[in-house]
Amino acid sequence: MRFARHPRAAAAALLLGAALQAQAGILEDDEARKAILELRNRVSQMEARQAEQASQQREELQQLRRNLLDANNQIEALRAELARMRGQDEQLARDVAELQRHQKDIAQGVEERIRKLEPQKVVVDGKEFMADAEEKRLYDEAVAPLRSGDFAGSAAALVNFMKRFPNSGFIDSARFWLGNAQYGKREYREAIASFRAFVSAAPQHPRAPEGLLAIANCQIEMKDNKSAKRTLEELVRVYPQSEAAQAAKERLVSLK
Repeated sequence: MRFARHPRAAAAALLLGAALQAQAGILEDDEARKAILELRNRVSQMEARQAEQASQQREELQQLRRNLLDANNQIEALRAELARMRGQDEQLARDVAELQRHQKDIAQGVEERIRKLEPQKVVVDGKEFMADAEEKRLYDEAVAPLRSGDFAGSAAALVNFMKRFPNSGFIDSARFWLGNAQYGKREYREAIASFRAFVSAAPQHPRAPEGLLAIANCQIEMKDNKSAKRTLEELVRVYPQSEAAQAAKERLVSLK
């Protein structure tokens, strides 16, 4: 009876309930769409961040590759520079070694020249004395021609030597050999003068007896037997124990 009286109210109530249900459904769909949109936004943001991060990583990787390439280039440049420096060091070492050898050669040459200029101790005919290198060389060169029979060359060299070195320790021997060179040239008077000067200046010289014997030989060549006899007698008297004295005795017998 009550429902019959209010059929419109019942319908309205039913409509209101359906509307409320529909509105509730609409509200639920909106929330779902909002959630989906929010989720999509989040996904898009994440993807954007990931893309940005990936781009940054690619840039960083490219930068690392460039840095690595630069480092490799620097290493190669350093290796090349090191090789160049090693080559320079090796060349420098060779140059230093060559310079040291050159300096050593110069030093040896200087020392050798100094030694040649310094006085040297020499012994001639048992006589020891100091002589300059040049002095000794010229004396040896003056005497040497006698061995080959070049009496003229030796005589000229000995005369020049005696003029240049009048106080030389070689002077006595030089007079003796000059007399022999003159004897070889058959210049007997000159030879006698040279031998006499030798014996007078160095009566204790080991060749002094030979000098007197040579004087006698020159006198014999000149047919001056009287003078030769006196010279031989002098030799026997002054140097009785010498070999030249024995030869003089034999000559004296032949001169009688």
